[in-house]
Amino acid sequence: MLMSMTGFARDSFTLPDGTQCVWELRSVNGRGLDVRLRLPAGLDGLENAIREAAGKRLKRGNIQAGLQLKQEQRPALALDQAMLDRMVALALEVARQIPGAAPPRAEALLSLPGVIRAEIAEPDEAALAARQAAVLAGFQRGLEGLVAARAEEGARLHAILTTLLDEIAALCGQAQREAADQPAAQRNRLMENLALLLDGDTRARIPEERLAQEVAMLAQRSDVREELDRLGAHLGAARALLATGDGAGRKLDFLTQEFAREANTLCSKSASVALTSTGLALKAAIERLKEQAANVE
Repeated sequence: MLMSMTGFARDSFTLPDGTQCVWELRSVNGRGLDVRLRLPAGLDGLENAIREAAGKRLKRGNIQAGLQLKQEQRPALALDQAMLDRMVALALEVARQIPGAAPPRAEALLSLPGVIRAEIAEPDEAALAARQAAVLAGFQRGLEGLVAARAEEGARLHAILTTLLDEIAALCGQAQREAADQPAAQRNRLMENLALLLDGDTRARIPEERLAQEVAMLAQRSDVREELDRLGAHLGAARALLATGDGAGRKLDFLTQEFAREANTLCSKSASVALTSTGLALKAAIERLKEQAANVE
C-alpha cells in the first residue's frame, strides 16, 4: 500500500481521575521522521515511549502531536496561616500610621497573593502509572488513526501518480514518432541552406559523400533514442515502486530527478518544433509527477 506523509487524527479519552484528554496528531512532508511533542507538565517521562511508538509505524514526515487536558475536578483551597499572620501585621502597622484609616478587611486580606493556595494532591506511584498508561494508550489509538489517514491519502496519490505516468508514457511514444522524422528533416534543411548559399547548385559544388557525412553527423547529434529508452526504463521502475508501495518515497524522489534529466537532454537534442513542443509537455508532466511524489512516504 502506498502511504502519504500528510494526515490528521484525533483521540479523546478519560483518565482514571476523571480528567478529559484529547490527542491531536498532524503529519506533513519531511525528508526524515521528525516527531514534535507538546506534553503537559508531569508527563514528560512518556516522551521516549511515544517517539519509539511513532518510529515503529511511520518512516517519514514531520509529526506534531499534542495532548490537551481538561481538569474537571477543581483543586481544594487552603489557608496559609503564616502568610495571613504576616499580612495582618503589615496591614495593622500601615493602618496605625494613617490617621482615621479603617482596619483591614478580611476579604482584602484573603485576596492577597500567597494567603490562599491550591492544594493538589500528588498521585501515588500506582495512580501515576495508570495515568501514564492511559495517555500512552490514547496516543497509540491516535497514531493508528494517523496511519489510516495517511493510507487513505496514499490511495489517492496512487491514482494521481498512475495517471501522470500514463501521460508521460504517451508523450514518450509521441516523441519517438516525431524523432523518427528528424534525419530526413535535417537533410532537407541542410540542402535548402546550401542551396541558398550556392545559388541552388549544391550537387555541382559539394560531393554527395560529403553531404551524407554532414547529414549523418547531424542525425547522430540529434539522436534521442537513448533518452527515450532511459525514460521507458524509468517508467517501468516507477510503476514497480507504486506496486510495491512500502517506503517508495525516497526512490520516487530520485527517479523524478532522472526523468527530468532525460527530458532536458531530449529537448536540447530536438531538431524540430514538434519534438520540442512534446519535450516541453513532457517536462511539465514530470514536474507534476515530482510534486506529487514528494508526498509519498
